[in-house]
Amino acid sequence: MTDSSSDVLTNSPIALPSSSEVTLLVVDDEEANRLSLERIFIKEGMRVLLANSAREALEQLRRCRVDVVLTDLMMPGTSGVELLRAAKELSPDTEVVLMTAFGTVEVAVQAMRDGAYDFVEKPLKRMSIVKSVRKAAERRSLVAENRSLRLELRRLADRDIVGQSAPLRRVLDIVAQAAPSTATVLILGESGTGKELIARSVHARSGRSGQFVAVNCAAIPESILEAELFGHEKGAFTGALARREGRFARATGGTLFLDEIGELTPSVQVKLLRVLQEGEYEPVGGATVKTDARIVAATNRGLKAEVDAGRFREDLYYRLNVIAVTAPPLRSRREDIPLLIDHFLTVYCEKNRRARLSIARDVQDRLIDYPWPGNVRELENAVERAVVLSRSDVLSLEDLPDVIAQSSEPPAEAMTFPVGMPLDEVEQRLIRETLRHTKGDKTLAAQLLGISTRTIYRKLGEVDASA
Repeated sequence: MTDSSSDVLTNSPIALPSSSEVTLLVVDDEEANRLSLERIFIKEGMRVLLANSAREALEQLRRCRVDVVLTDLMMPGTSGVELLRAAKELSPDTEVVLMTAFGTVEVAVQAMRDGAYDFVEKPLKRMSIVKSVRKAAERRSLVAENRSLRLELRRLADRDIVGQSAPLRRVLDIVAQAAPSTATVLILGESGTGKELIARSVHARSGRSGQFVAVNCAAIPESILEAELFGHEKGAFTGALARREGRFARATGGTLFLDEIGELTPSVQVKLLRVLQEGEYEPVGGATVKTDARIVAATNRGLKAEVDAGRFREDLYYRLNVIAVTAPPLRSRREDIPLLIDHFLTVYCEKNRRARLSIARDVQDRLIDYPWPGNVRELENAVERAVVLSRSDVLSLEDLPDVIAQSSEPPAEAMTFPVGMPLDEVEQRLIRETLRHTKGDKTLAAQLLGISTRTIYRKLGEVDASA
């Protein structure tokens, strides 16, 4: 670079959006210019890395995520154009801005065709260089956000809620009513019942434009959970080298899903209660921040029992328990099992590049009869295993895990019904279970139940072909 540091610093600061999350790598063989640019962009709130050569710059790119590379075009050894090509190969999402003298503008224009975001002519002016880097960082952020949204949409398409049973329909009816509101939703249920899918359904139906951000409270170490949720300021604690936004900030305008919420520590429970009451929180070491993130929580624990035991705040429990739904266990929605089997066969045959497999009747019956302590997740794993290990185009009992293949059919009297289930649904489930045991023989089922076959047709809403 031929300009002096004073040329760079002449203009007054400009008002642009905050860049506290932007990491900039400045590459220049002249130390004075590197330090001058470092001062400018630190004042702009960016994290700044320095490199005196293309080789050192590539080492930095290998070690950490860089949003924007600001590099001199003409340097001894490897040029800025060569660095551009190598950087794009190593980190395709990183944007590159070139600094060029008048005589090399044509080279810089060609470099933009090779993937550079912009070039700035020397002598550098503060406004121009900051504006260019800011816009490059914004583009990098938009590209990452678009990719995240595409992945989210693809995941939602791949992970539909499958089933038509009455217990599942009741849950989805509540979701459809509650989703457009701002009310907090608490999803209860055993592990593997699809609580996150229900939470995603709440978000998808809510009309909110922000992201769906999921946090497994049990998977994050207690020592960093608060900072992970609420963010922290630079220097707030040992190791906090830069400001970092938390999950609440990422979920602004969207939905924050707190899975395993029963694992929250007392201090985090207090801060979460404030969010629910006041719509605000404080990042670790920072000032109060407003948020409109909609909270959906889930747990497989009995939260009321946790409250009674003094491990969970009662006031927080009632703030969370505005709209509660219980994800039904798979054993209470056995009529959905054939639909789930078909869905998972489609997913995993495609994923493993296999022709669509079929399933033998005895295998399907065994899967329907199995009690599924691990719920839908266990069924999904069993189908995936069978698809991978099957040597035929028809799944057999030998393809199932031993615990399922060797299980015996549960006795008919093992049926249970939740308190409050409508009587017509109890009758329908009892009839369907009996038909399952009679392999669809309605006459035999009617004899076992002590009713007429016409009553079975009427209760199931079917047409009696013999009438």
